[in-house]
Amino acid sequence: MYSKEELQSGLNTHIFGKKIFTYESIDSTNACAKTLASTGAEEGTVVIAEYQTAGRGRLGRTWQAESGSNLLFSTIIRPTLEINKIGLLPFFAAAGVALALETVTGAHCECKWPNDVLLNGKKCCGILLESSFQHNVLDYAIIGIGVNVNQKLFSEELKDRATSLSQEYGKEFDRRKIFQQIMKSLELLYAEVKTGKFEVTLHEWKARTKMFGKQVTLTQAGEHLHGRAMSLSADGGLVLATPDGQRVCYAGDVTFTMQS
Repeated sequence: MYSKEELQSGLNTHIFGKKIFTYESIDSTNACAKTLASTGAEEGTVVIAEYQTAGRGRLGRTWQAESGSNLLFSTIIRPTLEINKIGLLPFFAAAGVALALETVTGAHCECKWPNDVLLNGKKCCGILLESSFQHNVLDYAIIGIGVNVNQKLFSEELKDRATSLSQEYGKEFDRRKIFQQIMKSLELLYAEVKTGKFEVTLHEWKARTKMFGKQVTLTQAGEHLHGRAMSLSADGGLVLATPDGQRVCYAGDVTFTMQS
C-alpha cells in the first residue's frame, strides 16, 4: 500500500488529496468517508484502501477487486448545489476519471450512463455517489471510485463485461501516477461544479458517450424498457423515446440493442 506521503508527493492540488487516509483493508471506503464527513472532515479528503471486504457498487451490488492491483478510494466534496443538480455529480466523477485515464494511457475512454467508464467497450471504472442533506441542503457528497488498473483475472460473470488497464494494454501501470492524475482532473472540473455549474463537465461526458441516438434497453428491478436514448435531462436522467412516449429514467443498466 502506498503511504499518504507517497500519494501526496508531487500532487499539486489545492482541494483533492490534501488529506488522505490509507488502509490495507477496510470494509468500505465510502462508509469510512461518510463517517469522516459527518464529523466535519474537509472536502477533498480521500479514503483509499488496497482491499475492501464489503465494497459496494450501484444498485446494491458488490464491487469485486483483487487486493493490491487496483485503485479503490472515496473522496468528500461539499459543493453548493441545488437538490435538482445532485444527480449530475456522477457525470463529474466519470468525466474526471476518463480525462485522467486518457492523459496517462493515451487511450480514448467511453462514458456510459450514468457513471461507468469503459475501455474498448468493457467497464474499467465504477462510481458510487452517496449524499447527505441537512434541511434539504446538501451537507456533503461521497464519491466512491473503483478503477481496475492491474487486475488480471475476472470472474466468469464479469470477464466479458469488465477489463483493466493492464489487460487492455499488456503492461503494468503505476497506480500512484493514475491516482494523482485523477485528483488533478477532478480538481480541474470541480472549479465549475463547486458553484453549481456543469457545462464543462457535461461537455466532456457527452463527448465520450456513444449512446445518444441509439436503440437501448434499460433494465431496472427486473423491468426492461426499450427505446431510443435521446439526451440527458437537466437533472441527469436519461431521456428515452419509447413506443409509449418519452420517459426519463434515473437508475438502471443500459445495453445497446442490435438496431441503430
